[in-house]
Amino acid sequence: MQKKLVSFFIIIILLTGITNSCRISYSFTGANISPAVKTFSVYYFPNRARLVNPTLSQSFTEALREKLQRQTPLNELAEDGDLIFEGQITGYEVRPMSIQKEDMAALNRLTVSVRVKYTNNIEPDQSIEQTFSAFEDFDAASSLSAVEDGLVPEIITKLTEDIFNATLANW
Repeated sequence: MQKKLVSFFIIIILLTGITNSCRISYSFTGANISPAVKTFSVYYFPNRARLVNPTLSQSFTEALREKLQRQTPLNELAEDGDLIFEGQITGYEVRPMSIQKEDMAALNRLTVSVRVKYTNNIEPDQSIEQTFSAFEDFDAASSLSAVEDGLVPEIITKLTEDIFNATLANW
């Protein structure tokens, strides 16, 4: 009986040691951020596209800031954060997508492109410079001005998600 009790305690001690040594870290936001990183800065993204939406720069910059505030534990600084997001909007264009008979478009596509320079001052090898694009299709019978207010927020959401995944989630 005493041998069984000693064996039981040995097994408990071994299991405790094994479970304590196997730690897995989960993040529900998908961010993979070094513990040394404490701050971020998002600089204003000017609109350098040929076709200009007057509110796009401000809307995009604010959406990126909000995404980082919501999905990371980092503090925002106006300048010189551990992580820096900067760049410009390089494209804002509408193109016909689905051509019907008599060369008429059934769908048009609004595409927004953003050039992003991501600087990681803590781990410089993770810094990137990349162009991100996102689009939404709309009925060609509608004018851009009629659908723009509904499409642009959806495109901005896609862009900020892609930027977040490429920079902080390391996808």
